[in-house]
Amino acid sequence: MRDMATAVASALALVLATSAGAATLRGGMGGPAGYGNLVLQPNDDDFSAVQNSPFLINFFGYSGRSFFVNNNGSISFGQGISSFTPVPFDGHAAAPLIAPFWADVDTRCSGCGAVYLGSQSANSFTVTWNNVGYFEENGSKLNNFQMTLAGMTNSGDFDIEFRYDRIEWTTGDASGGTGGLGGVPAQAGFDAGDGAHFYSLPGSFSSRGALNFTNITNVTGGDAGVFKFSIRNGAVLADGTSPATPLLPSNVTNGNGGPGFGFQFQVQQNQRVFVDPIVATGYDFEVGAGSPDILSALFPDLGDPDGYTIYLLSDLTTPFATGVGAGGTPFLVDFAAIGGVSGFRIAGIDPALELDPDNPNAFVTGLTFEVTGPTMVDLTQTPIRFDTDSAVPEPASWGMLLLGFAGIGGLLRRHRQAPARA
Repeated sequence: MRDMATAVASALALVLATSAGAATLRGGMGGPAGYGNLVLQPNDDDFSAVQNSPFLINFFGYSGRSFFVNNNGSISFGQGISSFTPVPFDGHAAAPLIAPFWADVDTRCSGCGAVYLGSQSANSFTVTWNNVGYFEENGSKLNNFQMTLAGMTNSGDFDIEFRYDRIEWTTGDASGGTGGLGGVPAQAGFDAGDGAHFYSLPGSFSSRGALNFTNITNVTGGDAGVFKFSIRNGAVLADGTSPATPLLPSNVTNGNGGPGFGFQFQVQQNQRVFVDPIVATGYDFEVGAGSPDILSALFPDLGDPDGYTIYLLSDLTTPFATGVGAGGTPFLVDFAAIGGVSGFRIAGIDPALELDPDNPNAFVTGLTFEVTGPTMVDLTQTPIRFDTDSAVPEPASWGMLLLGFAGIGGLLRRHRQAPARA
């Protein structure tokens, strides 16, 4: 029997870096390096004493004003964490943790940096891993990264910010690394420890991907190397765990179908992940080389009496299914009977529906994948340039996608806002 993991796609906006390079770390917090006080003495796998937050933290069931700073690139709530080799986030962490760079940090050697705790305001705190080396006492390559938590007006709400100035290594020697690379590389993101909520930054568990943290962002029009997450009512607004919190694209692709939107995420058995592309009249869904096949797709009814037409990417002339979604209920397209597919096209989304591209519930699509355990998926979702079901003119603006992403809203949000339909 196949093990399946589920991902859900929800149509919305693109997020890409507008500048190459790395982020500038926040400074001006006093102390020997401008990042506040030394919170950990030189060590390998230690964690700090209990630290006090200036604001209430409400994080997936944890509610309090205390935290621990862990040398190995994270903070945690309830207890410190000394584990040096990252494990895939799956919601079952020993304690709720937020990790800008979970890897085997070692600050014992001369020139191996230090970990600081400071604040730029009365309602925030910043942890900085300043030019830190890796196990075992190696300072030949250094990482410089930072995490800020800032409290909001509403009690318990806060924002998370990761900043990556320099990432030169990803793996300690005891994690199978050689020269700071390979083995089991770093992971970034969070794990709520509640069995349900977790998120990994694109590139986690890949040396090449983690080294690239300095060059990507999840902030619309933002600087490279900066990632932001908003915690409201105890939940992350963009962690991919619900239709209201979709993951945003991590990159733009330029395949045979033209500009598209790339997502990279880890799936577990029976996990549902929500991603956030841009509304169009149709899409090509395709997994990358080495990713598991798509076994099924669940589409919503948008009130289009004709429904959708589904094609396999291997045969765009013969419909695999027609009228999908017509009849008032969501419709499941089963690819398992043919052994799964690496890609398919959905066409015939009526442009007259005027879906609101700013509403994460505008177009929710559930995808299941054939997996036997935690597996990374590279998924590309490309807006089709010509609707095969109706004569919809090709948008002249698509060619501009690769020129200026800061203007994406002006290019694609020309329709009147309309209610989401799911």
